[in-house]
Amino acid sequence: MPEAWNLNWPRALGGAEISADFRTEPEDFVVDELAFPEPCDDGEHVYLHIRKRGANTAWVAKQLAKLAGVRQLDVSYFGLKDRHAVTTQWFSVWLGQKPEADWLQINGDEVSLLQTFRGARKLRRGEHAGNRFTIRLRNIRGDRQAADKVLEQVREGIPNYFGEQRFGVSGGNLDLARQLAEEEGRCRKSEKAFAMSAARSWLFNQVLAERVNSKSWFECLDGEPEATPSGPLWGRGRNPTVGIAGELEERVLGEWQPWCNWLEHCGLKQERRPLVLRPEAFRYQWCGDNLELEFALPPGAFATALLREVANLVNVNSGT
Repeated sequence: MPEAWNLNWPRALGGAEISADFRTEPEDFVVDELAFPEPCDDGEHVYLHIRKRGANTAWVAKQLAKLAGVRQLDVSYFGLKDRHAVTTQWFSVWLGQKPEADWLQINGDEVSLLQTFRGARKLRRGEHAGNRFTIRLRNIRGDRQAADKVLEQVREGIPNYFGEQRFGVSGGNLDLARQLAEEEGRCRKSEKAFAMSAARSWLFNQVLAERVNSKSWFECLDGEPEATPSGPLWGRGRNPTVGIAGELEERVLGEWQPWCNWLEHCGLKQERRPLVLRPEAFRYQWCGDNLELEFALPPGAFATALLREVANLVNVNSGT
């Protein structure tokens, strides 16, 4: 087991040929949720379409709960969005028979209410169609012609890594996972959820990294359980992978058996995640010393997995 977490996963498209400043301003990272909840005039939930700048999703949810006079558990959303960014996303607030709040009070320097209407059900994680990204990388340094070759390959697919933000600052969520899995430590329920998610993501990335190194990430191996290459999201149940693919996963995850056992005891179910991530409507253009990119990704995919194939990023600001 590592003393320090190496989150520098192997690249697949030939290596980043340029360096760039990342998140210089929130407007350099724009995320728009691809979703439109179905209205229902007599529904007990209120749907709020919100634009936020420099604010994290959990903080906005907390402000909505306070404004409506409900529990934080009664506020939901399709997914967490980055803090140092400009994002639009949907929230739902279960009011039941409570009176409607004055939602315009949420407006301020960081948050703007775009629209609101009633709905019949709570919004749940990952149920939206995905996210559209508009990203500006500033102060490009390096070989642009070589970068063009990488950018053209991006359209065909990239490794579907979980992004660094999944693992916490300096791998803090992984530290907690190691404590819980190997030392039987204790923590709050919310912290345990972060640790479980980080542990599953880490194990998946380990398998994907091995497949990238062996140049087998883009094609199915003998024994794959699906028609497309995939990796494990560990949990309870039998790993469906056999043959060459099964031997590779068993070898890679061998030293992480305590983590696998812990995730099984947590009650998570064995699942699979695609190894290949194909961005939709991918476009890019050079604008002076900057590079601008537009693309859409499905729920659970990370824009940083795409960006790291293109450039070595200098994180001027970061956070979720």
